[in-house]
Amino acid sequence: MVSHSKGNRTRSRNLLKKSPRERGAIPSLSSLMYDYKPGDKVIIKINSSIHNGMPHRRFQGRVAEVVGKRGRAYELKLRVGNKEKLIIVRPEHLRLFKQ
Repeated sequence: MVSHSKGNRTRSRNLLKKSPRERGAIPSLSSLMYDYKPGDKVIIKINSSIHNGMPHRRFQGRVAEVVGKRGRAYELKLRVGNKEKLIIVRPEHLRLFKQ
């Protein structure tokens, strides 16, 4: 019997699936050029066509706070349960959170 694979993208077929209109190139280059500042709230929206800097699927749809920048990527702080996590995500997978 073959053991079940436990990779980063297991059981994510529907979670990371794009609609037919979203497929192809990056949706908007202006979103990549936006400079997030520390304290900004962002939504983690994984772009499954870009593998670099992709967060784990458990963070899909979460709202996080920008703490700093590390190279091209951003350091985000978010709470999962009663723990505070620091994750590093590239801007392709982020959207500004409008309250």
